[in-house]
Amino acid sequence: MRFLLRSLAGLFLLALTIALLAVAGATLRSAFEARNADKGNSRPAEERVFTARVITLEPSRIAPEMTVFGEVRSRRKLELRAAAAGQIVELAPDFADGAVVAAGQLLVRIDPADAQSARDLARTGLREAEAEVRDAARALELAQADLDAAKAQAALRAKALERQTGLAGRGIGTAADLETAELAMSNARQAIVSRRQALAEAEGRVDRAATSLDRQHLALAEAERRLAETELRAGFSGVLSGVTVVAGGLVAKTEKLGELIDPTTLEVAFRVSTAQYARLIDEAGRLRPLPVRAALDVFGADLAAGGRLARVDAAVGEGASGRLVFATLGDAPGFRPGDFVTIRIAEPPLDGVALVPAVAVGSDGTVLALGPDDRLEAVPVELLRRQGDDVILAVDALQGREIVVERTALLGAGIRVRPVRGGAATGVAGEALIDLTPERRAALIAFVENSAAMAEEAKARVLAKLREDRVPAEIVERLESRMGG
Repeated sequence: MRFLLRSLAGLFLLALTIALLAVAGATLRSAFEARNADKGNSRPAEERVFTARVITLEPSRIAPEMTVFGEVRSRRKLELRAAAAGQIVELAPDFADGAVVAAGQLLVRIDPADAQSARDLARTGLREAEAEVRDAARALELAQADLDAAKAQAALRAKALERQTGLAGRGIGTAADLETAELAMSNARQAIVSRRQALAEAEGRVDRAATSLDRQHLALAEAERRLAETELRAGFSGVLSGVTVVAGGLVAKTEKLGELIDPTTLEVAFRVSTAQYARLIDEAGRLRPLPVRAALDVFGADLAAGGRLARVDAAVGEGASGRLVFATLGDAPGFRPGDFVTIRIAEPPLDGVALVPAVAVGSDGTVLALGPDDRLEAVPVELLRRQGDDVILAVDALQGREIVVERTALLGAGIRVRPVRGGAATGVAGEALIDLTPERRAALIAFVENSAAMAEEAKARVLAKLREDRVPAEIVERLESRMGG
């Protein structure tokens, strides 16, 4: 039995060896036949010709558009802080985030009881000071009258002394009478001195009363100011933001209660590189008042507002570069401080340039120009600006020549092409439109209709574009990125 199994295995290996030798022989035979075959009937390889869309470069005048990103701010903002401490006893009905208030409107009233008491005490003190002024004036009048009477009496005493002196000189009067007259005159002079002292005291009392009256006026003004500080009023018409108080709450002095923002005085702050800033200033280094346009993306519909460059920050912040530029905005409905917007700045126009797609320029700074026999030539160009998917080139020696619009890896210098002509490069590329399947269109429309974040006006604009035969690709891309598609 073992002998039979070994015999069968040997026969199998022999058959397998013979089969492999036969296959090898057939392969060698085929190789020799292919080498010795007649080659007279083979055709030479033809040159491959590619199709390329070309445009003719013609010099034109183009105003470059710089695109940057910035933040919307309000040039008029007021922090609402409590000027007095206490309990809030009155709160405006519309004192809430987003509420619109008018200039001078009462927003918050803090318990004024202590301030009113201080004001009433100051008024009482003022009345007392006024009464003291009147009393001092009357006392001054009486002191003056008393001095006048003392002077009159002294004059009479002087005449009596003179008469007694004359009589004594003629030997008629007695020494006692003369002494009595002299003593009376001395008393009269002493009385004048006393009345003058009383008059001086009365004048001093008038001055002190006037000073006290001024002090009470200041105290009353201070009390009235303290009372006014218990009321918080809107300094200008605007919108409330960051409200943090409720009726009945206790507030400390200088505690922040919210902010008042004027939505009509908006500006946008954005940072540009030093090279970009150099294109925004004139020969004297002053910022040109160039027009700007700010756009806010709202689910495919843009809120836009126009404005002009206004000023540039005086210093470069620590760790920052470039320049911080501010532009004032005109009528900007829908914009709010804190919005992140796209800003397009119209630069001074350039002459002798052409706008072409960015894919037409290679990484080596050359374009493929159409030469004799429709063969491509690599020609260096001067790239002046980049604008999204387009670039602005200096035409120079390429004026009137045709260049390839969409450069691919298959195209290069010396390649022969079949040109497809589509006009001259003179303007901005049109908006890309795409076709949508019914299912895709229905999904986009349903997403927009169910969106709670979009305004009704923006919804209407987006839905109108989605119902057209061909839809802008940019809108579709924005919507699907928010849908997660």
